[in-house]
Amino acid sequence: MTKYAIIVPDGAADEPLEQFGNRTVLQIAEIPNMDKISTQGRQGLVCTVPTGLEPGSDVAQMSLLGYDPRRYYSGRAPIEAVARDIKLSADDWVFRCNLVTICDAKMEDHSAGHISTEEAAKLINDLNNRLAWDKFHFYAGISYRNLLVCKGLDFDVQTYPPHDYIGTLIEKILPRGKGAEILIDLMARSQQLFADHDINKVRCDLGENQVSSIWLWGQGKKARLESFQKRFGIKGAAITAVDLVRGLSKLIGFDLIDVPGATGFVDTNYQGKASAAIEALKKYELVFVHVEAPDEASHNGSVEMKKKAIEQIDKLIVGPVLDALQRYDKWRILVLPDHPTPVLSRAHSHEPVPFAMAGVDVSGILHTTFSEANAAKSGFRIDNGFELMEYFLKS
Repeated sequence: MTKYAIIVPDGAADEPLEQFGNRTVLQIAEIPNMDKISTQGRQGLVCTVPTGLEPGSDVAQMSLLGYDPRRYYSGRAPIEAVARDIKLSADDWVFRCNLVTICDAKMEDHSAGHISTEEAAKLINDLNNRLAWDKFHFYAGISYRNLLVCKGLDFDVQTYPPHDYIGTLIEKILPRGKGAEILIDLMARSQQLFADHDINKVRCDLGENQVSSIWLWGQGKKARLESFQKRFGIKGAAITAVDLVRGLSKLIGFDLIDVPGATGFVDTNYQGKASAAIEALKKYELVFVHVEAPDEASHNGSVEMKKKAIEQIDKLIVGPVLDALQRYDKWRILVLPDHPTPVLSRAHSHEPVPFAMAGVDVSGILHTTFSEANAAKSGFRIDNGFELMEYFLKS
């Protein structure tokens, strides 16, 4: 039996930066383990976001897991609802509900300073007490990532992910279309509730970003996906701190492995994720390890934070998992971001991402270090991102 590991440093791909001599963060980071996989195995490019779809982690992660977003995608929020065991009827609409900081009528922070889960839960509870009625209910999640379920209403709206519009005037990214006025009204009423909230008073005293408003986006209806085991004949498990990936994993039948201290930010428990993955390989054929840290560093516009996160992933996760895999007779490992998140734009982009794989029967094309540029030089490109999974497992 072959053992498989997939490690996803979310948003790690980037653009060349002048300060690094027109090299990317991946190129200047110390990543000997990813380089080893690339040098001894095979690297290439994969297009995880189909033309016409937004370059969100929802679409990209669905591709990575082997599912065509053009066929299965129904919105981000419904996937996260699965992670939180929220039961939806066929007609319910669910929206992602960020807690954000707005300053000078612009989107300043998509995460309200990465507000703690405990603070967020209190705010969401107050929203339910003040704004919810039979048609609306807010659900607390992790940190700034929460949900709103709407019943008995119909929407045909365009919404905007706040992390892709840092610094943008709010009036330019308000919801538009059928039902938009309902969402805008809820957001305005939340601003009134938060204006003098005790939590914001404390955050102000501590010099932390305050919660100005909720931000509603990523809408959709109940999500469904085919079983991974039925499709590929392999039983898998996932390790992640992010509800989006947890939801996708549950939808395809992966078991979820919780890791204490896994935060979805740069302070996550890297070593704990590696230990959990190594232990899971004893039981499961495939282990999927997702690390949000590089993406959050990019959204924060911090090159150094991103570099450190990538190096931590390489040292504390990729290295130990690679060593553990080699104790098995047959094994394969795949490392890749889901999408690029350039530090300068602080937003996701559509460009293909580099991937590197190594293990049994994997032959190299270009035996060189792991980077966007070297992956492009390999000449190996998968245009339909969902096809990479089958290539990794069966080719």
